[in-house]
Formats: sequence, structure tokens, C-alpha cells
Amino acid sequence: MSQWPATKAKRVLAALLCIGWEIKRQSGSHRTLFRSGWPDFVFAFHDGEEIGPRMLARISKHTGLNPNDL
Repeated sequence: MSQWPATKAKRVLAALLCIGWEIKRQSGSHRTLFRSGWPDFVFAFHDGEEIGPRMLARISKHTGLNPNDL
């Protein structure tokens, strides 16, 4: 079983902002996030959208997000 629970995009974005990511710019639902020492990351989800465990694992590889951060 995956260590990642399915989570709403709004909660994932809030967790990313808490661990140091900042919104650089936004165009519709596409938000470009930046953090010192990391390449920019495009977060392209609507707030109410459910993000599954596999996608959360991919996001964590690019952002350093942990299951405990949610």
C-alpha cells in the first residue's frame, strides 16, 4: 500500500507553500512555483481536484514534499 493518501490539490499546494515554495506566477490553474536551490515546478491542478498517490509521489520527487507535510 502506498504511503501517499489521495489528497485535494488545495491541500497539496498549501503543504508546498509551508515547506518553502512560493508562487512565482499564475496563468489560470497553472502555478509556477519556485524555491531556492530547486528548479521551478509547475503545479497545474484545480483546487478541488483529487490528486492520487502516484501523482503525489511524482510531485514529491520534484519538490521534496513528504507524506508528513500533508
